[in-house]
Amino acid sequence: MRRLWSKVAMVLEMIKFEHTVFALPFAFMGCFLAAGGFPPANKLFWIVVAMVGARTGAMCFNRLVDAEIDAANPRTSTRHIPTGKVGKGETWLFVVVSYSVFLFAAKMLNPLCFKLAPFAVLLVSFYSFTKRFTWASHLVLGLSLSLAPIGAWIAVRGSLDLPPVLVGLGVAFWVGGFDVLYSLQDLEFDESYGLHSIPRLLGIERSLWVARGFHLVSVLFFASVGLVMGLGTFYLLGLIVMGGLLFWEHRLVSPDDLSKIDVAFFTVNGYLSVAFFVFTALDLMVGG
Repeated sequence: MRRLWSKVAMVLEMIKFEHTVFALPFAFMGCFLAAGGFPPANKLFWIVVAMVGARTGAMCFNRLVDAEIDAANPRTSTRHIPTGKVGKGETWLFVVVSYSVFLFAAKMLNPLCFKLAPFAVLLVSFYSFTKRFTWASHLVLGLSLSLAPIGAWIAVRGSLDLPPVLVGLGVAFWVGGFDVLYSLQDLEFDESYGLHSIPRLLGIERSLWVARGFHLVSVLFFASVGLVMGLGTFYLLGLIVMGGLLFWEHRLVSPDDLSKIDVAFFTVNGYLSVAFFVFTALDLMVGG
């Protein structure tokens, strides 16, 4: 039993389980907006189960698909599959179990969630192949994470409406922007290995401007959510905090200094997603 839990812990370390913090607050945002406040506890529970299942399955699948690339890239060569810490068979088991958990959670939420769940699995899995043939892989990753607030809204209301689509688009460009920044550190490897990315297509300086543009578009989509749903002061404060954190993120990275990419990617965006959800929830429950 101890060996089993040790292996589970190693897989969770492999997929950076703690980074679920990026998408989970936006899933909460989607269900809080749909409910107009605190959602039913059973809905919240199954949304969390679905999120954990979907992300775990997608990340394990990504590690499998990218195992050869990870082994060749000096930055990722010490990951668990290339070094043999976790076997491919074990990882496939996690993929199957995690996606099964996701599908079961979707079934427990409502019929529309269950009908759409297989398409979500296809999209988040498809992302793992995109950098082999398109620079738009950053936006495909963004679309994958945009399913979190959209799916959470559907889980509560049983329908797809305009507000969650706007939230989803905000998430897509937010993720696309910080993924462009993150991929800067693999520019030379991508060029040598024939992988596609915006940094490989445009170079470092112009890629930084693309990332800034993506984040500006993201803020505009989130602002449109506030207008469409008539949200108030707390939501506006959340937008201001988001804008400030994104400004800080871009101040950390420059064409001459990429040393703070990890801080920009992990720390700032973790703060951003949690803070924006908290302000949104306050607006819905306390009033703006």
